[in-house]
Amino acid sequence: MFLCYASDKGAALVDRELYLPEEWAADRDRRRAAAVPEKIEFATKPELARRMIERVLQAGAPCNWVAADEVYGNNSKLRHWLEQRRLGYVLAIASDQRMRWPDHEQRRVDMIAHSLPNLAWERVSAGAGGKGERLYDWTLIRGWEEDGWTHGLLVRRSIEEQPEHACYWFHAPTCRAALETLMRVAGQRWQIEQAFQAAKGECGLDHYEVRHW
Repeated sequence: MFLCYASDKGAALVDRELYLPEEWAADRDRRRAAAVPEKIEFATKPELARRMIERVLQAGAPCNWVAADEVYGNNSKLRHWLEQRRLGYVLAIASDQRMRWPDHEQRRVDMIAHSLPNLAWERVSAGAGGKGERLYDWTLIRGWEEDGWTHGLLVRRSIEEQPEHACYWFHAPTCRAALETLMRVAGQRWQIEQAFQAAKGECGLDHYEVRHW
């Protein structure tokens, strides 16, 4: 697992953790063969992500936002920890996550996205990609506010004939909870893919495997 530090000026991989599957963590023979230290215990990927984020904050890196895929966005403990640290986030989530709607019912986020009228969407570029501008339709659904922070749902819709939706939980200072800002944070997550490509080309990341601790 890697942590990527990203801004409009560039990006770099700044930390990493080895993920040890729970089955492996309980297998003494396998641990011995891979030289896994005794102190290493099983930890979920969101727990490892929290450790890396905490380290980079302790190192003094200025950081206002966290972006990640749905493995992390679906984890309520990680989200709550980020909120306690007063960090904004835009985290991808699975389509079966539920959000409280104005009628007080819990609805799946994919059903919410499909029910929105065309007027709810705004076509905006998520930044330059390998094949030009990444154009999508976006919409923002504000949830509850607390202590100057807003929670809600950000949805991205592809512009194909049969569009696909991607949903994100967001937590942002109310004064900055604007579509353009949140969309830009969501787009920064592609920086880690670009960092992987650079690492593969420049230092052979795709030609070695971590076989020992």
